[in-house]
Amino acid sequence: MGLGILDPSGWQHVPGTSSILDDNSRSQPTQGTISNLKYDRTGSVPIILVPQPTDDPNDPLNWPLWKRDVILFILSTISVIASTLSPLLAANTVTLSLILERNFTQTALLTGYHLCGVGVAGLLFVASARVWGKRHLYLLGTLLIVISSAWGGASGRNYKSLLWARIFQGVGLAPFEALVNASVGDLYYVHERGKRMALSNLALFGGAFFTPVIVGKITHTIGWQWSFYLIAIFAGILLPLVFFFCPETTFPRPDSATTIDHELLSTSDSEPYQSAASNHNSLEKESYGASPTNPPKVTFVQSLALFSGRKTSDSFVKLLLRPFPLLFHPAILWAMLIQGTLIGWTVMIGVELAVIFLGPPLWFTEVKTGYMYTGPFIGALLGFAISGLLADWSAKFMVKRNKGIYEPEFRILLVIAQLVFGCVGLYGFGAAAANVKKYGWFWPDFFFALEVVGMVLGAVASALYIVDAHREIAVEAFTCLLVFKNLFSFGLTWSAYDWIKTGGIARTFYIVASVQLVICLLSVPMYIFGKKNRAFFAKHDILKMTGLS
Repeated sequence: MGLGILDPSGWQHVPGTSSILDDNSRSQPTQGTISNLKYDRTGSVPIILVPQPTDDPNDPLNWPLWKRDVILFILSTISVIASTLSPLLAANTVTLSLILERNFTQTALLTGYHLCGVGVAGLLFVASARVWGKRHLYLLGTLLIVISSAWGGASGRNYKSLLWARIFQGVGLAPFEALVNASVGDLYYVHERGKRMALSNLALFGGAFFTPVIVGKITHTIGWQWSFYLIAIFAGILLPLVFFFCPETTFPRPDSATTIDHELLSTSDSEPYQSAASNHNSLEKESYGASPTNPPKVTFVQSLALFSGRKTSDSFVKLLLRPFPLLFHPAILWAMLIQGTLIGWTVMIGVELAVIFLGPPLWFTEVKTGYMYTGPFIGALLGFAISGLLADWSAKFMVKRNKGIYEPEFRILLVIAQLVFGCVGLYGFGAAAANVKKYGWFWPDFFFALEVVGMVLGAVASALYIVDAHREIAVEAFTCLLVFKNLFSFGLTWSAYDWIKTGGIARTFYIVASVQLVICLLSVPMYIFGKKNRAFFAKHDILKMTGLS
């Protein structure tokens, strides 16, 4: 039992467990058992690269770090634009209700059905990504955002037209919600992922909170249609960048490059192993997993192709069905709850803001209601900063205490911060928003910001854990997360207003906060039994049992 994590009996190595540090703090395998390992020697302690890159020049892990960071920066930038789509109408709910002559719930469902579009499209796109890679989907998503946003702006007073534009906006958003975190896993080693995963999650969630701040002002100044038109313009500007500078990141990694951990952790500890001393671009580039017939390096022009061949021999239909049995996988179920519920509560607060502040006693305009999202936007930035600082630091700290052995369960420690910020934010928002005459606008906004800090921390923790603990099913796992959080949020757009009318603001949010507290506490058994869970499902493959492997 290492640092509270139970070891499964009868296992020498459990998938996901890795040897990270090559120093005297841990036992070393014998020379000759493993040779030609690749290291990152940029720090004071050599770090064994996990996963081990191949010698194929087209392996994304062999690309220069600056190139990988440019790809992530572009994907994160378009993700910011895409993430503005979901809360696009948050500050305009009452205004659009009057313009479209629809009740409050029908107007809220413009967001609800948009979220359904994200969830359904996510299922299709993830299967497509498994077969043909991610590049074509990023391009398709960007193009759909341009077209559907221009369509939404031109809808005028036609509710059905605007509704369908919102649904297709959801389809355009889906590739970024479903695949960007998986691309972080494609592009980076385990020890490089923490800050990058925090950045990708900030992009996916941070822009969502800044949107209402400016949309209210746009609506008041030049009309609500321009909130759609501006998105179409910015996405159109980014489309060439995605086309020219975001090559395919999916790489079918051979088994020889992933067996390192099993060999490294199961060998004798009597002698330190030795390795060659060659150094290239700060990484020791040796020939573990080398193939005598590596393909030539893809040229820039060749990298512009929409497709670069099939990435798997599995059928599209089989891959389409793969996420469904994984809904019963404990780790994925935990990740869905940790990430999806706080996102849902955030949507719920957004639905309620218009009711709370547009009416008495404050009588906010849509501009002031939009400014209420300044707090959660700052919260998203703080969540990014905290998760960026803690994610890799906490993992490295635990690795050192665990004698150089990395366990993915170390990522779950971020949930401690999620529990504190998220639950305090929900309890506090319920108390403050129930009496805005006494507390004014500041305290509800302050607690909304804390709730968003917790949301970002939970999103980063769950994404990192899935990528590190269950890399082989990470894409399907992110599909489960995407479907759950969007359908859960869709359900809240149906019921949130009625809950508040029936139970009151304070009581409703106290219940919500208590539910979130219980969900966060589920992380304790997940941490303790996570390694046993990994071993169990490595032996009892759900996908194999259902004929979907």
